[in-house]
Amino acid sequence: MKSIEIFYNFMIMDANMNVFWRNPEKVATNQIERMDKVWGDRSWQEAAYRKTLTLFGDKEEKAANEAVAEVFRKRLQEVAGFKYVPQPMPMRNEKGAVLYYLFFASQNQTGARIVKDIFDKYRARGMR
Repeated sequence: MKSIEIFYNFMIMDANMNVFWRNPEKVATNQIERMDKVWGDRSWQEAAYRKTLTLFGDKEEKAANEAVAEVFRKRLQEVAGFKYVPQPMPMRNEKGAVLYYLFFASQNQTGARIVKDIFDKYRARGMR
């Protein structure tokens, strides 16, 4: 896998609408299976939900989009075996909501550096 470089759209808005619900028990089975295919296994649940201790016991809360994207980035490195995976570029709609994260993954340091520079240039511009 030394010659593969990929751009990958991780559709966070779709995941939020169909899978990462506040009450995960109500998510449709076909949506869970779809997320399993995207992620590669069921470990996405650990990334998507955080347990917090409340006065009434443990409560599961949805994790921030950025936290989910960071776990996916690490997964591209550790599970998929890509050596270079820069921080993804959040792609936003006109209202500033993140529709998806654009990832780049490579074995090539030069390609990763070029993409990182491009991502950083556009990230510095803000939402647009």
